[in-house]
Amino acid sequence: MKATIVTGPGTVEVVETPRPELGPADVLVKMRACGVCGSDGFYITIGGLPPRQGCTPLGHEPAGEVVEVGVEVTGIAVGDHVVINPMAQPSNIIGNGGDSGALADYLLIENAVRGVSLQVIPDHIPWEVAALNEPMAVARHAANRCRPTPSDKVVVFGAGPIGLGAVLAFKSLGVSHVVVADLIAARLDKALQIGADAVINSASEDVVAKLIELHGAGEAMFAGKAGTDIYLDAAGAPAVIDTALAAAKKGATLGVVAVHKAPVPIELVNVMSNEITILGSIGYPDEIFEVTSDLVENWETYRLIVSHTIPFENVDEALRLAADPGAADKVVVTFADS
Repeated sequence: MKATIVTGPGTVEVVETPRPELGPADVLVKMRACGVCGSDGFYITIGGLPPRQGCTPLGHEPAGEVVEVGVEVTGIAVGDHVVINPMAQPSNIIGNGGDSGALADYLLIENAVRGVSLQVIPDHIPWEVAALNEPMAVARHAANRCRPTPSDKVVVFGAGPIGLGAVLAFKSLGVSHVVVADLIAARLDKALQIGADAVINSASEDVVAKLIELHGAGEAMFAGKAGTDIYLDAAGAPAVIDTALAAAKKGATLGVVAVHKAPVPIELVNVMSNEITILGSIGYPDEIFEVTSDLVENWETYRLIVSHTIPFENVDEALRLAADPGAADKVVVTFADS
């Protein structure tokens, strides 16, 4: 079979590797789709992750069809369409430094347990939508970390895949008003399509003033604060942190799910005096299959997040496109039936 491997700094190769051998507790999945994540580009840049520098398999947003089932496995059958938890085995995370990745023809799921390492989805869900399950779980965990209530007013900074997924997560959790801020008009249009209540073009609008217009004035030690309850950074720009803290009222929450590549200074007197909560979010400790039912129920909406589907034979093109800032929203690699 073929697999996509980081073989050195800036170098990716599609290589021939042995097809995995099934154990009695394992499941073999024929890959049908795998999303490309920003972290894939990072792994390529640095030449792979330890201890596998020079030989790091890529792909951790998988969806596929079960083709073999071990004799000890229950609840899974050949032909099932499944989404996969790449972090089910912490010592061997799929596509994140483990010895296998989902940008390959086949993926072995060791010690396969339905609802833990993989979950069955209906056959009518398009593969490119199924491949969103993992990043949407990241977004769902970020929303959960913010502990929203239906009456909360939320702003999400960044209308990339995680930001859009967070909009859907907040809506699924019952939040009545969600605003999205971004620099790119086309991304804001997509945010409105998936259900955002309002958008702010931060390239041309005063974000704080617009939030006050949308959410009212907020109580704080100093004037000029917005009535927004939750700020979620899904953009990873220092200006987002500055803007959120400048707007934050007393008791507001700032969640950070984006990766910041450099330290960001914070004015802590403001944080202290307004009792602002700042929290981080990573991965999906409990959300990997929590998000699946919403993905299945609203797959046509989630499908809007995917901007490009590229066949596996052109995986190098998919990786280049995903690494080009602003060139794509969500890139998904698809696999032929044969």
